[in-house]
Amino acid sequence: MRLDLILRDADIVTLEAGRPRAHSVGVLNGRIAGFDEELDGCTADQDLSLGGATVVPGFIDAHCHTTWWGLGLGSVDLSAARGLDEVYALLEEEVRRLDAQASMEAAAPAWVHGTGFNHEHHGGAFPELARLDAITGGRPLYIRHTSGHQSVTNTATLRLAGALVPGFEDPVGGSVVRDADGAPTGVVEESAQALIQALLLPYSRERIVEALDAATSRYAAEGITSFTEAGVAGGWIGHSPLEVAAYQAALRTGRLHARAQLMPTLDALHPVAGHASDLHGAGEGRGLDLGLAAGFGDERLSLGPVKVFLDGSLLGATAAVTEDFCGHPHNHGYLLDDAAAFRSRVDDAYRAGWPVALHAIGDEAIDLALEIITGCQEAYGPNALPNRIEHFGIARPDQVEAVARHGIAVTPQASFIGPLGDQMAALVGPEREGWLYRGRSLVDAGALLAGSSDLPVADNRVLRALQSSVDRLSDGGRVLGGTTDGVPAEGLTPEEALRSYTDWAARATGCGADKGTLRAGKLADFAVLSGNPLEVPDISALEVLATLVGGCFTHNALPLDTSTPDTPTHHALPGDPPAANDPTLPAHDAASGTRPGPGVVLPAS
Repeated sequence: MRLDLILRDADIVTLEAGRPRAHSVGVLNGRIAGFDEELDGCTADQDLSLGGATVVPGFIDAHCHTTWWGLGLGSVDLSAARGLDEVYALLEEEVRRLDAQASMEAAAPAWVHGTGFNHEHHGGAFPELARLDAITGGRPLYIRHTSGHQSVTNTATLRLAGALVPGFEDPVGGSVVRDADGAPTGVVEESAQALIQALLLPYSRERIVEALDAATSRYAAEGITSFTEAGVAGGWIGHSPLEVAAYQAALRTGRLHARAQLMPTLDALHPVAGHASDLHGAGEGRGLDLGLAAGFGDERLSLGPVKVFLDGSLLGATAAVTEDFCGHPHNHGYLLDDAAAFRSRVDDAYRAGWPVALHAIGDEAIDLALEIITGCQEAYGPNALPNRIEHFGIARPDQVEAVARHGIAVTPQASFIGPLGDQMAALVGPEREGWLYRGRSLVDAGALLAGSSDLPVADNRVLRALQSSVDRLSDGGRVLGGTTDGVPAEGLTPEEALRSYTDWAARATGCGADKGTLRAGKLADFAVLSGNPLEVPDISALEVLATLVGGCFTHNALPLDTSTPDTPTHHALPGDPPAANDPTLPAHDAASGTRPGPGVVLPAS
């Protein structure tokens, strides 16, 4: 049989009990054709030796914000600034750049965009509004907090947003923060950020496609072959009511370098009606026209659950908790709407065929999420995909047991532990530290834990996240959640960590039949690594050598000569991806720090 691709001389970790390890894998029509002896007598258009490199299932980031991050790649990066003077200097440099650009192009004053700001890096302080005004002049300013749940603006932006008008009232679920005298500080929280976003939205389809191209090419360099976009087309997290069309355009033009599952926000749905017997006998609910619902699409691009924000963020102390945040007496955070309103709107969406992904970080919000999901499951049964609680950030022991018992998937971010672990622990105190972004207790309870980054809140270096899942070490040296008998109490084994970003993430996104493990018939989505993550002392020290989606390279940093000596060289045909040793490929990508592989269109099934 003639195959499209054979990878040989590899240490293949399949995560399948029937054949846990292999040395060769064949690909035909984007799917796995077989392993080892099953390939006897087969030839291939491409026959490559990996020289002992490790192949694992392609990584799945089950919760990230791709368009947001892609658009932010052109913003001022404030993540490395320490001290507000460094923030001010970076903004001053950007204003000078924009002034020079406007002078050359005779353009209207452009916005000043910043990303990655974290007040903890500045002694808990936010930039002073008067200083920001002096730096930016009449230019509007929009700085996104690393949590995504706060922003920093200037007077020009607040004026455009109408927040300075006498009698202005904060929107439900958000706030334009004011000082003791009632004057705005420039900080905008939660749903009030929609006031700022409204001045920028909608982004054009082409601008979103460019952002997706930039973002997902970098995803490929991290071994990511699939991702779930946690909120499109509505609310303060969406970028256009036509956002799904931008994804389709990116796929069609070869600028979507990973498989995508899209979560519409609850705000993107609207009342729908059908026959009186439809929608579980209610005849009406909340959905999209044409009866579209979760699961629509194919393995390249599909609709996922509906995304609902129940509460805010831990870093901003706006997550809804049952006990005070440390250092914030009488502050329990808050729900972003009335609980009864959430119950009604989510019930309407669930009846229309939408499984739900409820953002709930604080334990009070998790209580509400559990009540809503279990109520819907009991009343209407399952929908096409699993129901989920996003983040599950501060979870009591009884809540761990409940998600396992009710089959609810959860997405706690191990990627937060390193850069944000000390900050999170300080906010909840030692009594609740063990509840933070759990691992071991969820696995032991039988819950479905899906790995994710929440990019750009944390980076999407999967190998770093896997190591954090195991050692739970913060950048300050804290083992988040403490130890038991010298072992991190919430730490996973290396295999469990790997499964969280492969097998379990596939199941949590409803795609376990097609990906997450490697066996014949499943999608040929691979990450090629410099070593075996199940055996090395530090998973984060490994390198991603190549990434393949449907058997096609989306990233390739393999040695130039990978053809097996006894196999004829494959001659490129029209439409083939460039070969790994194509001398026309750039040697280095300054943005990602790696030599990129060719961007390819995902193969049609």
